[in-house]
Amino acid sequence: RKLFFDTHALVCLLEENGFTTQQSEIIVSALVKIMNTNLDMIYKDMVTKVQQEIALQQIMSHIGGVKKDMIILEKSEFSALRSENEKIKLELLQIKKQVMDEITKVRADNKLNLNLEKSRVKELHAQQDRALTQTDRKIDTEVAGLKTMLESHKLDNIKYLAGSVFTCLTVALGFYRLWM
Repeated sequence: RKLFFDTHALVCLLEENGFTTQQSEIIVSALVKIMNTNLDMIYKDMVTKVQQEIALQQIMSHIGGVKKDMIILEKSEFSALRSENEKIKLELLQIKKQVMDEITKVRADNKLNLNLEKSRVKELHAQQDRALTQTDRKIDTEVAGLKTMLESHKLDNIKYLAGSVFTCLTVALGFYRLWM
């Protein structure tokens, strides 16, 4: 095997950069071992030209055999396959027609059910609207009653306040007269 770099020059370069001679030689020998190991692995995976030609001939003979088998199969079974394929196509068309009929029936049923549900929902909304209107009326009535009650309580409070102010004023004037 040939090495494609100068090992002595590499040792000298390592020595120039601070390595001892022994360290440089060990590093270079390790590099040489690594390269030899890599080359061994590469050579294991490689094939010779003779082996490649033999494999090519074997493959070509297999391809020739397959071609002959395909021609024989095509002549003998192709017509049978074609007739079977036609039968399957006819069956498939019949099944397709049946499926389309079923789909049409299901769509019609779904439309009918949808319309029934729509009418039920509309009736339910109408009932809810009536109940909401009645509730709004009750709330308005209660609010008006509360406003009336609030106004009457307000007037009562004003009366009591005025009476309390006059009472306090009377008492204050009475004390003022007593003191004066």
